[in-house]
Amino acid sequence: MIHVFTGQTLPASEPQLATPDIRIRPPARHGDLFDTAIRPGDTVLIIDGLYHQTPALRHKEILAAIARGVHMTGAASIGALRAAELAPFGMLGIGSIYTSYARGEIHGDDEVAVGQAPDGEEESLTWPVVNLRHTLRLARAAGIVDGERAAGLLTELHAVYYPQRTTAAIRAVCRRRNETQFAQWLADQRRTDPHFGDLKRADALTAVRTALNNSAAPTGQTPRRPPVWDTAYYRRWSNTFAHDRVCGLDLPTEDRLIYQQVFDPAFPARWTAYLERRSLQPTDGAPGLPLRVRLAQVTGGLPAHRVFRPPVDLRDQTTLGLLLAGESEQDRQAVAHYARTLAHARHSRSGFQIAAVRDDLTRSLLQRMWHCPDPELDTEASARGLDCAARAVEKAKRLVPGLLDEMNQATKLTETAHD
Repeated sequence: MIHVFTGQTLPASEPQLATPDIRIRPPARHGDLFDTAIRPGDTVLIIDGLYHQTPALRHKEILAAIARGVHMTGAASIGALRAAELAPFGMLGIGSIYTSYARGEIHGDDEVAVGQAPDGEEESLTWPVVNLRHTLRLARAAGIVDGERAAGLLTELHAVYYPQRTTAAIRAVCRRRNETQFAQWLADQRRTDPHFGDLKRADALTAVRTALNNSAAPTGQTPRRPPVWDTAYYRRWSNTFAHDRVCGLDLPTEDRLIYQQVFDPAFPARWTAYLERRSLQPTDGAPGLPLRVRLAQVTGGLPAHRVFRPPVDLRDQTTLGLLLAGESEQDRQAVAHYARTLAHARHSRSGFQIAAVRDDLTRSLLQRMWHCPDPELDTEASARGLDCAARAVEKAKRLVPGLLDEMNQATKLTETAHD
C-alpha cells in the first residue's frame, strides 16, 4: 500500500491518485505515522504537511517508521525538506526541489510553505518561493526579465510573509518595481495553464509515478533503530497515539492504563510483575537478572518501585497483557464514558484544559479511592507505576470530569430511590 500525504500541492481529486494501490491522506502532522494501518513494507510518500496550525511531524517519527520497515519517501514540499535531512537514515527524496535542498541551494521550510484557509480547506492560497524562483527562471528564458531584475523581484517577493504571498501581493510587488510586463506575462501564462510555474506539483506527480512503479523503496538493508531516537519524548508521542479497538470501542490505550493504575486495587502487584519482566528482559541488551538480585546491587532496603522506573511501551502487546490483565468489560465501558465526558467538557466549556482541573480536588479523589492519608500518597502512587503523588495527580486529571459525572449520576439515583 502507498500512503500519500497531500493536500495543498496535489489535491485528492488528482486522477493519478485514483488507484487501489494508493491511500490518500491529508497533509502529514504529528502522530500520523503511528497509525497501525501503515505497516512494514508499505510506502509512505510525504508531499504536504502541517506545521503552522498544528504540531508538525517529528523527525524521530519518520526514523522510527523507517526502522520498522516502512519505505519513507518525500517530495515537492515539506516532504522534500525532510527527505534531504533524513537521507543518511534511509529516507528517499524525489524531484528537483529535493535535489536543491540536498545540495544546499535552498534552505528552510519557508521555501515551500504556503498559506491555506483557516476553515480546514487544503487548497493553497499563496505562492511558495520555490515556485516563484522557477517562474522567474522561465521568464528569463522567455526574455521577459533579465537576471538582475529577476533577482530583485525574488528578493522582494521572498521578504513577503508566506501566508500573505498571494497573487495580489505578487502583482503589488511588480507594480512597485515597475515590472508590469512580467506581471502581465505571468497572468497570460496562468490563464492558458493554471499550473504554469508550479514546480511543487510537477515534483509531486513525479513522486507518485515513482511510487506506483515500485521504485521508491530505499536500497540496502533497513537501518535498525538505535536508542538515539527512542527517547522519552518519542515514547510519550507513541503512547499518546496508541489506540485499541476492544469490544467495539475505540479506546486510547493510555487511558486504559491510567484507569487501571487509579482504580484497580491489585495494580501494585501487576506493576511489580512488570518490573520483574523488565529486569529479566532488559531492552538495552544488558544481561537479565531477577528483580531481587538487581535490587540488592543498588539499594539496601527500598522497594523496587521506588528504585526502578522503566518507561512503558503501550504498543508492546506483552506489556499490555501484563498491565491490563485485570481489566474488565465494565472497566472498558467506563474508560469510553470518561473519554466522552472529557471531549464534551472540551467542546462545551470554552478554554477548558485538563491542566485546569484542580490539583487539590484530584489529590483528594486519589486519597479517597486508595484509602490512604495524604503523607502516604507518594508511596501508593509509586507502587502503581505513577512515580509520585504529583505525577499521579497530573495523570488522573483526565479522569476527573468522568468520575465527577459518575458520582453525580449515582447521587441522583440515590435521591430518586429515596423519593
